[in-house]
Amino acid sequence: MDSFDIEPSFLYDPVMNRMKAKTLSRDKHFFKAMEDAYLFIPAIKSTLSKYNVPQEFLYLAMAESNFHTKAYSNKRAAGLWQFMPATGKLFHLKIDEYVDERRDLIKSTEAAAKYLSALHKRFGKWYLAAIAYNCGGGALSKAIRKAKTDKLSVLLNPKKHYIPRESRYYIRKIVALALIGSDEQYMLHSEYEYLLNRANAYSIATVKLPRGESLVRLSKLIHIPLKDLKKLNRHLKYDFVPPYADGYDVYIPYIKLAEYKQKYFQEPIQNIYKIHVVRRGESLSRIGKKYGVSYKVIKDFNKLRTNRLRIKQKLVIPIAKNTKHKKFKSTHYYMVKKGDSLGSIARAHKISIKNIRAQNNIKGSLIRVGERLKLYE
Repeated sequence: MDSFDIEPSFLYDPVMNRMKAKTLSRDKHFFKAMEDAYLFIPAIKSTLSKYNVPQEFLYLAMAESNFHTKAYSNKRAAGLWQFMPATGKLFHLKIDEYVDERRDLIKSTEAAAKYLSALHKRFGKWYLAAIAYNCGGGALSKAIRKAKTDKLSVLLNPKKHYIPRESRYYIRKIVALALIGSDEQYMLHSEYEYLLNRANAYSIATVKLPRGESLVRLSKLIHIPLKDLKKLNRHLKYDFVPPYADGYDVYIPYIKLAEYKQKYFQEPIQNIYKIHVVRRGESLSRIGKKYGVSYKVIKDFNKLRTNRLRIKQKLVIPIAKNTKHKKFKSTHYYMVKKGDSLGSIARAHKISIKNIRAQNNIKGSLIRVGERLKLYE
């Protein structure tokens, strides 16, 4: 309770205790989330400590996303800490064609820690920082003025509605999760005892890879299943490192770092991906549709300043060199074709226009041929 600056009497809060009991009755869900996140929980705790945020705020992330890095809300919040696009960018999280750093394990945690530190500095107590994280600093300031106190017991008064109902349950949920997660006696006498040591034994390492490096190639070089590598790098929108000039950071299990240093070598991207030789009448858009790759990606990969192409010009197409697929077959994405509209795409895939707009940060109805739209994330 000290970590949240909450008085011990809150341990007897009936609503919080019902939440705790309900979670314990479904403890497999709680520990499944802990087990799925075992690889990066130490990194989250370390990052929080770096910014003097109590490690118990780990459970704020659990309350927000259940530790699912792919978590996405209908309000367009994403990642472990459920940052909205504007808030993410405010804390320097990059969101572009290639990455969404709201889903970056480390960078999003650093952003959350900075945000929570700023809220703590503003309100003076950690439980207030947690509440403000949920309902906003302005709403909390208004609530405190109205209640004439920042005491938790008063702010949680269900009849006065000082803070939103969601926020009243939110702070209780975080405390309930923290109490369960820090109950070593409970863990020791349950089938999940192994998690106590496991969470401290595993962690992740950051390696800087050159532009365009393939995750498939990396997974083969250091013998890590591709699905595990993707899980640590959900912020990457493609299965390759963004074609930024100075490369990009990728996460691997720390136990694989020595093997990475021993085995990794840079391969020219021409040797990794398909090479397309431009024919008469072809355009970037047409080539992109052929391979299921956005024209913008082809343009960036080949450092093209214009959309103009030359006959017999060689272009690197970022799909596996030995792949036989010519059409984009992902169930999660759709390549816009001539004649498409948001309405026709929504009807064909049984998904709402609002959802397509939210997942792709589209404000109006304009979509371009060759554009890659997320559909089922």
